[in-house]
Amino acid sequence: MRTRWRAALAGAAAVFALAGCSAAENGASSTADSAGSGRVPAAPQQGTGGKAESKVAAPQPGATERKLSRSARLELTATKVVDVVAQARGIAQGAGGYTGQESTGDQSATLSLAVPAERLDPVLDQLSHLGSSLVKRELNTQDVTEQVVDVEARLTTQRKSVERIRALLSQATSVSDITSIEAELTSRESALESLEQQRNSLAGSVAMATVSMSIRSVAAPAPPSEDRSGFLGGLAGGWDAFLTFGGGLLTVLGAVAPFLLVIVPVAWLGWRLNRRRRAARPEPVES
Repeated sequence: MRTRWRAALAGAAAVFALAGCSAAENGASSTADSAGSGRVPAAPQQGTGGKAESKVAAPQPGATERKLSRSARLELTATKVVDVVAQARGIAQGAGGYTGQESTGDQSATLSLAVPAERLDPVLDQLSHLGSSLVKRELNTQDVTEQVVDVEARLTTQRKSVERIRALLSQATSVSDITSIEAELTSRESALESLEQQRNSLAGSVAMATVSMSIRSVAAPAPPSEDRSGFLGGLAGGWDAFLTFGGGLLTVLGAVAPFLLVIVPVAWLGWRLNRRRRAARPEPVES
């Protein structure tokens, strides 16, 4: 009896297997026929195998907006350092920026300016024309896109972690559990604040560009020499020589004058005494 049941079950399994193979072959042949006839297959219905074809295309590489941190350095010379510093400060404020660290003296000055990143190029052009000459101009651009994406991802994960710890804290009943969970919550909230500070620092470096300026004092250029050719040139040269000679003569007289105040009266007195002595001397008698 058992042998008959086993034979019946084996026969039924064979029938089902053959039916499955036949259905698979019919499906494959119908697919091939439709492809060969050039007919457009029907759109897949909801819940069928066409789900993979309705997926949204992945974004192309480079589609993410790049995050750039820009900075510049300028070295200038000027005859008046204080004036150039004031002009640089005004340019930065006019562009919507501000002045950071500043150290100004009579002979040199250093200052740091922060300006909006999109206004950096025109601001550099204005600053480069200040003072007497431009010694050096440097521009640095750093791509911080990966850092920004990484910090944002870590922030999302850390926020979820803090929320889970808070949920556990609300369910804790014993004092020991509450104490340990609060300590863990404090640690994770501290890590979350650190990540938020990194995010804010990166955002600030992207939004505002930094310009470091160094200014040193130089002597004013000498005025151009005048043309002394021709009659007028000779006349002007002679007049300058006369003034020079007269000035020298007056200088000598000024230096000798104190001595003359003593020498002249003494010489005059000696001359008067000598004259009186000669007048009082008797004349010789002729024999």
